Amino acid sequence: MRRVVSLFLPNLAIERLRRLERPAARPPERPALQLPVDDDPGACSVPRNGGWRPGARWARQGADPRADVEAQIAALPSHAKPPMRELGRRSEPASNPYKAIHGVSTAEASRFHIETTSEAPLALVGKVGRREEVVAACLGAQALGIRPGMAATHARALVSDLDFRPAEPEADAALLDRLALLAVRRWSPTAAVTPNDGLWIDLTGCEHLHGGEERFCRRLRQFCRRAGLTARVAVADTPGAAHALARYGRDDLIRVESGRTADALAPLPIAALRLSATAQAAARKFGFERIADLLPVARGPLARRLGLPAIERLDQALGAVAEPITPREDAEVPFVERRLLEPIGTAEAIEQVMGDLLGDLAQVLQERGLGARSLRLTGLRVDGGEQVVAIGTSRPTREVSHLLRLLKLRIDRIDPGMGLEQFWLVAPHTEPLDAVDLGAVLAGDTMVRDPSRLVDVIAGRIGPSAVFRIAPVESHVPERAIAQVDPNEQPGEWPGWQRPIRLFARPEPLFNVLALLPDQPPRRFEWRGKRYTIVGGDGPERVHGEWWRRDAETWAIRDYYRVEDEEGGRYWVFRRGDGFQDNTGDLSWWIHGVFG
Repeated sequence: MRRVVSLFLPNLAIERLRRLERPAARPPERPALQLPVDDDPGACSVPRNGGWRPGARWARQGADPRADVEAQIAALPSHAKPPMRELGRRSEPASNPYKAIHGVSTAEASRFHIETTSEAPLALVGKVGRREEVVAACLGAQALGIRPGMAATHARALVSDLDFRPAEPEADAALLDRLALLAVRRWSPTAAVTPNDGLWIDLTGCEHLHGGEERFCRRLRQFCRRAGLTARVAVADTPGAAHALARYGRDDLIRVESGRTADALAPLPIAALRLSATAQAAARKFGFERIADLLPVARGPLARRLGLPAIERLDQALGAVAEPITPREDAEVPFVERRLLEPIGTAEAIEQVMGDLLGDLAQVLQERGLGARSLRLTGLRVDGGEQVVAIGTSRPTREVSHLLRLLKLRIDRIDPGMGLEQFWLVAPHTEPLDAVDLGAVLAGDTMVRDPSRLVDVIAGRIGPSAVFRIAPVESHVPERAIAQVDPNEQPGEWPGWQRPIRLFARPEPLFNVLALLPDQPPRRFEWRGKRYTIVGGDGPERVHGEWWRRDAETWAIRDYYRVEDEEGGRYWVFRRGDGFQDNTGDLSWWIHGVFG
C-alpha cells in the first residue's frame, strides 16, 4: 500500500528571512526614566463643591478603598457621577478600529504581543499581475490587519511603520529544493517539492527504517522546528489527500489509516483539491462547499459543471487515478535512464534493458572513479505504476557481468502488468574504486582469492544478514569472544583454547546434576528432557568474570568441563562458582556447546 507524507510550511518566506539569515543588529534599548515616587504626598481633603478625587484621604482609607469607591460611584445617579477627567486616565487598552474590520480580536492581538515581543511585525510585498500585493505576512502583521492578497498601498496606509520587504520567490524555491535534496538523501528516494510551500515524501517500503510513520512524522516536525520553520504534516494513501490534509486539516499532525481516505477528505473545503479559480467559483455557484458534497454526484454532470481537471483532481485524491511523484534528482548520485519505443513485459527483454543500463552506468562510475555498493532499478508501467528492485554488493564494483547476475535474481519480483515503458537505474551508495594492482597476481607471488562475488550471489538469494564471518574478540568469556563481521574481512588469529564446534548463543541449564565438589566433572545430568550418563571428563578450565563491565561479575567464576557420555557425545558444560565462596556463583550447572 502506498503511503505519502505531505510537509506543509505555511510561513516559509517569513521564517526564511528571520531564522535562516543572520538577524540585523538592534539598537541598544534606552534606559527607562526613573522618576522619584512620593509615598506620602501629604493630607488630602475633599475637594470643593462636593466633587471627588481619587487621591482624597477618605478614598484611601479602608481595606479595599477602590472597591468601595466604585460601589459608591455606581450608586450615584447619572447626573451626579464624576466626569472622566476627574476619574483620571483609564487603564484598559483601546481597541484598534482596523482589527474589527479584518476580523482580528483584541485578545488575539494581545496574545501575539506577549509571544513575539522580540520580533517586529513583517510583511512581504511582491508583484502579482500589474499591481503589488502582500504575498506573506507574519502573525503580528495579521493581527494588525495585514492579509496576503491585500494591495501594497492599502497595507502601507493601514500600518505605516510596518516592516515591508520585497518577496524573494527564487530564494524560497531554492530553500525548498535543498530540503527536497535532503529528503532524498536521508529519508526516502522519492521526494519532490510541492509548489511554493512544501514537500512530498513517499514512504512506501521505507517507513520501517525510521521507526514507523508516526515516529517519522514527529521527527520531521522536530527537524523543522530546529530549523526555525513552522510545519504541518499529513500521511495518506495518495499525494492529493496528503496535500489537502496538511493544508486544510484541523491538526498539525494527521495520519490517515489505509482505506479511510474518503472519510478524511469529506469535511475539507473544495479548495483543498487544488482546483483553479474558475472551478472554485463554479463550485460556489452550484452550492458545493465541501468535498463531501462532490462524492455522491455523478461524474458526468459534475464534469460539465466544474470541468474535467476538477474531476481528475478528485480522482487523484481518492486514489482512482494514479498521481506519480517525480522525485528530485540528486546530481551527485550516478543515474542513467532508458525510454522504450514500445512497452516490454518478458524476462528476456527486461534482462536486455538491465544490461544496457549497467553498461551506461559503468561509464559514469568510471569517469567519477567510483564503485557501486547498491543499485536501485525502477520500471515505469503503462498504467503509471512503478516496479522497484534493489541489490547490494559487499565491495564497491562496476563490473557489468557481476552486477547483471545480481539483478537477474530480482527479475521474478517485477510485475510488468500491461508493459514497462521506462527504466532508470540509480546507484545511491557508492565508494571510491581505484585501479587494482595485478602485478603480484600475474607473477604468481600470491594466490589470494576475492570471495566478494560469491558473497554477493549468496546474499542475493538468502539475504545479506545470513552471510557473515566469525572473528575472534579479546575476551575470556566464551559468548563474548566471537563476533560476526563482514565476510570479506580476514579474521585475526584464534587463541589456542579448545572450544566446541557448536557454541550456543546462550547457555542452557542442566537439571538433576550429580557431581563431586569442588573439582570433579558431572557424572549425570538431564538436558532437554533427556538423561545423560558421563563416562569421561576433563577440566576444569576456570574463567573469571569481567569486572569492568558490571558489578555482578566482580567475583563471578565459571569452571568449564569437557565431558563425554556413554553414546560418544561430547559436551561443554560449566558450573557457576568455585565451591568455596558463596559470592562466586550459585553452583548451578549449564551447557554451553557441543563438540561433535
